[in-house]
Amino acid sequence: MLNGEFWTLWMKYFKKIIGPSIFATLRMVIATVTIGFALGFGLAILLTIYGPDGLNPKKKIYKLLDFLVNTIRSFPILILIVAISPLTRMIVGTTVGEKAAILPLSIAATAFIARMLENGFREVDKQLIEAARSFGATDMQIIFKIIVKESVPSIISIATMSTITYIASTTIAGAVGGGGLGAVALNYGYQSFNNSILYTSVFILFIMVIITQAIGSWLYKKFL
Repeated sequence: MLNGEFWTLWMKYFKKIIGPSIFATLRMVIATVTIGFALGFGLAILLTIYGPDGLNPKKKIYKLLDFLVNTIRSFPILILIVAISPLTRMIVGTTVGEKAAILPLSIAATAFIARMLENGFREVDKQLIEAARSFGATDMQIIFKIIVKESVPSIISIATMSTITYIASTTIAGAVGGGGLGAVALNYGYQSFNNSILYTSVFILFIMVIITQAIGSWLYKKFL
């Protein structure tokens, strides 16, 4: 079954279809996690400052931010992609392809990462924060020199989890024209009854997840 003709055909599929889709998936994941982490980190800081047990509690601001995060997180990624397609078209100019997928994925990642980081920041020892306050530290000093510094292992775990989550999400985006390995597995594999493309795509996604987890675990142990 796995004769020379099979491998010749497989290499043809890999060069023309699978190979380019690997880079498309990597670009989507890197862009999504980078944007999501940058915006989510800022949002998590605001939630930490204005939360009920925060450094400067402000109930109305926190409720507004909390509602925004919960609303975005309540949407399954596929529904979110479809729901904001008019916004995607307005900003990106299209609703098809990897660039169009990055916007809804980044919005979802921002809310997801913000909530995870907020929970991580809450786990920092309150006595350290009170000690910093007693020495006259400002809110921003406490955030960056105490809370963020103490949360580095947690931040690494969140980054690892987010990357793996949005590797999976890019495959869902592929179902609605997002491109990448998900689109290849669905369109050229499943719907075309081509098992070699389908299972090659699945295997590559599996390898991406394994590598991401290995790097994340190594960094976590290094900074713990």
